[in-house]
Amino acid sequence: MKKLLFLIFLSMTTITPSIAKDKAVKQVTQAVEALRMAMISGNRADLEHIAAESLSYGHSGGKVETKAEFVESITSGKSDFVNIELTNQTISVTGKTAVIRHDLTAETNDGGKPGTVNLHILLVMKKQKGEWKLLARQAVKKVK
Repeated sequence: MKKLLFLIFLSMTTITPSIAKDKAVKQVTQAVEALRMAMISGNRADLEHIAAESLSYGHSGGKVETKAEFVESITSGKSDFVNIELTNQTISVTGKTAVIRHDLTAETNDGGKPGTVNLHILLVMKKQKGEWKLLARQAVKKVK
């Protein structure tokens, strides 16, 4: 009986971290989707909710914005995403920190001027008070 209990305990200690990591990856995936949808909708409350207070949001042109600047840029239409498609996404979770990489293709209407973007994106999300928040973002232009 002791041997059986030991084997059950051993299997739980090796399986449980994997299950927890899978759950975290699923939650981060949902948070990235919430960010994508908030950037398309331009909904201030959704953008403020997903962004950490100390957000550092880097654009492919080198401009870096705070949380307030990021939210204002999207809600004002200065940065206007008509649609966003994310591909080739990878997520790595270590504790309460997640590193996400993906390719972003989007149609934009920044300041009323239609355009397209094709970028590599690095996101860093941090679990705060049980929710995944965008802590940092850096975009770089894809080399053709």
